[in-house]
Amino acid sequence: MHTIDPGFVPPHCPNPNCQHHRQLSPGWRFKRIGYYRRQLNPTRIQRFLCLHCRRSFSTQTFATSYWLKRPDILPQLLTKTTGCMANRQIARDLHVAPSTIDRQLSRLGRHCLLFHALHMHTAEPASRFAIDGFVYFEHSQYYPFHHHLAIEPDTDFMIYFTDSEVRRSGTMTKAQKRKRQRLEKIHGRPDPRAVFKDVRHLLEVVTGGQPRVTVLSDDHQAYPKALQTLPCESTHLVTSSKERRDAGNPLFPINLADLLIRHSSANHKRETIAWSKRRQRSAERLAVFLVWRNYMKGRREKERGSPTPAQARGMMEHRVSMQELLSRRLFVNRIGLPTRWVEYYWGHISTRVLPRQRRHELSYAM
Repeated sequence: MHTIDPGFVPPHCPNPNCQHHRQLSPGWRFKRIGYYRRQLNPTRIQRFLCLHCRRSFSTQTFATSYWLKRPDILPQLLTKTTGCMANRQIARDLHVAPSTIDRQLSRLGRHCLLFHALHMHTAEPASRFAIDGFVYFEHSQYYPFHHHLAIEPDTDFMIYFTDSEVRRSGTMTKAQKRKRQRLEKIHGRPDPRAVFKDVRHLLEVVTGGQPRVTVLSDDHQAYPKALQTLPCESTHLVTSSKERRDAGNPLFPINLADLLIRHSSANHKRETIAWSKRRQRSAERLAVFLVWRNYMKGRREKERGSPTPAQARGMMEHRVSMQELLSRRLFVNRIGLPTRWVEYYWGHISTRVLPRQRRHELSYAM
């Protein structure tokens, strides 16, 4: 029988309404109140009671497998998701329902958002970075959107991302234009200033209050307007989107990120039937990719022992293993998230064509 570590000390009260949740003060007191048994290992789980708010909890409260009937699935999701498997393919491979994969992948995405934000709190902000937007789809090709990424060219480190709902454009037949008009009449049109607003938010987060930054981008018309709103000085280096996208291109690091995202994620490919039905789910998958790319994967595929972007940046001394990534549960109330990522965490990104959409409204779960 597996037993819990008798010396385990709760790092804080898990109740977000308790004054000892965010900061562990010397006056916090708790007591052990027995244990309960379960079928999974460890079978014996120690229970505790916070003597301030009287909320009971257990060692399992601080585990990433908290409230999971199949905790064995979560560690497998990252490699399968970044290995270009769609949700139903993963479900067939693991012999579970597709809804189980959907829920656990959302949990993993939320955990990755918190993991990256936690490490960015103590990291130096990037003074030189590249930005770009990539086109994806939600629900169907009549509902495109952009993911805006910021990447540090010298380390390939993905700093932050947002998204913008946009109107379908490009070459269309007359029938497709009529269908677009009919759908927009029913569900409405995206905000025409969405790209500008979300790029401005991206820049505000990435600059981090620095007095001066250098921004590399293509010739998208929204970027200069967004840069003008920044409170800091900025040098904008523009590379035409028509330039050859090889290693000599100044935007090669962000073009490489686009290539890896489309190569590694089934839902982000240009021609696929696996695209995300909601932008919310696309953001969760992108958060998983971000952590894998930044902290777990080497920068150069053909160089043995190549450092990860986080190692190249001096943020980590080693590659993060799956065990380390999922070693403990992260609490959103203890880690500040940027505005857009708060929306991702709670599932507030809406897809206009869907009448009902799941939100993250559980009181105690991740």
